[in-house]
Amino acid sequence: MTGADPYLPGHGDVRFQVDHYDLHLDYRVHSNHLEAKALLQLIAVEQLADLTLDLHALEVTSLRVTGAAVARWTHRSSRIRIRLRAPVAPGAALTVAITYRGRPRTMPGPDGPTGWEELTDGVLVAAQPHGAPTWFPCNDRMADKATYRVTVRTDPGYRVVSNGTLTAERRLGRRVEWVHEQHRPMATYLATLQIGRYVLEPQASPAAPSALVAPAGRMPAARAAFSDQPRMIATFAEMFGPYPFDAYTVVVTDDALEIPLESQTLSTFGTNHLSRVWEAQRLIAHELAHQWFGNTVTAASLSDIWLHEGFACYAEWLWSEAVGRTTAQEEARRHHALLARRSQDLVLTDPGAHRTFDDRVYKRGALTLHILRRAVGDDAFFALLRSWVDTHRFGVVTTADFEAMVRTRTGVDPVALLGPWLRERALPPLVAAPAAAV
Repeated sequence: MTGADPYLPGHGDVRFQVDHYDLHLDYRVHSNHLEAKALLQLIAVEQLADLTLDLHALEVTSLRVTGAAVARWTHRSSRIRIRLRAPVAPGAALTVAITYRGRPRTMPGPDGPTGWEELTDGVLVAAQPHGAPTWFPCNDRMADKATYRVTVRTDPGYRVVSNGTLTAERRLGRRVEWVHEQHRPMATYLATLQIGRYVLEPQASPAAPSALVAPAGRMPAARAAFSDQPRMIATFAEMFGPYPFDAYTVVVTDDALEIPLESQTLSTFGTNHLSRVWEAQRLIAHELAHQWFGNTVTAASLSDIWLHEGFACYAEWLWSEAVGRTTAQEEARRHHALLARRSQDLVLTDPGAHRTFDDRVYKRGALTLHILRRAVGDDAFFALLRSWVDTHRFGVVTTADFEAMVRTRTGVDPVALLGPWLRERALPPLVAAPAAAV
């Protein structure tokens, strides 16, 4: 079992694994008031005399545990600590039921505030990397992936979008209830909730069902901006393997957003991203690629975030190549030159908590993959990517896992070829090192 992430101190408990979250939320948009209940089904990984969950800025009104007796519990500094009357053995199954309420808000962290955000008229949850506790109690660590059922009651006139499949939508008096189920294991930071005055429009896609969700007045612009997305899904499915989930949804808020963000099975964009220019199109490719790299295959720690961002950045270059705009080699040359002008003080596999999402992680990660592609050739490279996704489907990984697969699948020594890119500060030259045989 991978330990709690040192890049996110005060989050996560390595001594148990959550198998399933069942969330019941009653939310009033105009007052930003939440009444909620969470049921967490978990398994003890080691003997447990106590356990800790994460929940930020919300009031716990009741807590009970099935499968063990509770001696006492406290909720301070965004941590729920539960002390048991007697320890439970490894493998024991527990269900924790927590009722809570309040006015959700973002949570501070090393890379800025994340989580629950009020929009002009609605809600956006952008939880990467530490914002999940702003709306539900959880074991907030990337290596703990679980399935989800999210039931939301809210005001009529609003559409609720969450991860996975919408399984129910029903009117209950003056409220409307929406139920989404995510049957594939998902890290807490990828869980999302989007509430707004939205309409949904399906997209015809040969590789996977997809849809656009946007305010009605924004839908024509969204339709134009995302018109290439079905082809993009098909292109990436050929390169990386079949689209890994049941469907893909893009939510466009009625607000401008600083950056778009992926969640499992969906991505969120602002109105400022509705454009056919390359800067907008590359972001569409980037967030889509995360469905394979980051969501299906998830890094065990933020220190290995290049396994998400470097791969998604390289997918931008691959899409540029696929549509005949530029080749990946041209993109590599340009970005290598730009990186060479910047400080050489970042290690790709350990950039530091305050530089997890530094642009150098994205571009240097993409360059690492390009060097590998040049060394082994397209056939071996894309076969490796497909095998990487298939072998580690819905699991967690490390850089060492990737290096091991490079060695076994291509016969290349990953230490000699990739080591300088992964573990040295100095930027290596943009040449393919000899493919040293193992």
